[in-house]
Amino acid sequence: MEPEWMRWAKELAAIAQNGLTYTESHYERERYEKVRQIATEMISAGTGIRSRELLSLYAGENGYATPKVDVRGVVFRDDKILLVKEAVDNGWTLPGGWADPCQSPTEAVVREVWEESGFEVRATRLLAVYDRSKHAHRPLMPFHIYKIFILCEIIGGGPQTSHETLDVDFFAEDNIPELSISRTLPEQIHRMFEYYRDPILPVDFD
Repeated sequence: MEPEWMRWAKELAAIAQNGLTYTESHYERERYEKVRQIATEMISAGTGIRSRELLSLYAGENGYATPKVDVRGVVFRDDKILLVKEAVDNGWTLPGGWADPCQSPTEAVVREVWEESGFEVRATRLLAVYDRSKHAHRPLMPFHIYKIFILCEIIGGGPQTSHETLDVDFFAEDNIPELSISRTLPEQIHRMFEYYRDPILPVDFD
């Protein structure tokens, strides 16, 4: 679970972004900029990310603040699950990443699986929608994130790494490698195997 101070800081950052989006008052803009500065200092103190970097991140956000969307493709073959090895931290994860504007979750996950693993897939079922902050992902992130897990079936392609991935492989449930816990948790992998064994399980959420 995300600590309360992180939730407070992200709420302050969202209030600042929303205020800067809608206010026409110079004086109110100054106040919202100050609120954003306080939020970044809180996050910086707790995570070690430099306040200047955080300000740069938040400055790139426009419009009403909403959660970001991370899609993950859940692909099985021969009772094993598809994982890719991240170049950033050498940890393994379900293939996926940020959903792009103007793409549906289905389109986003098909693209991400192809880009990161080389497999062409068809999305077949929504399995879970998780609030990242309510799970044990590390490191903490300055934005609020929803993680969408979608079952996919292979229709073509083959294992192929990318600039983001170092390896592509399938793993049995009792042989899961060290994971990139920023992206995928062990309990989430085991939950996906439960869906594989029982196709009528209801969708997980939160």
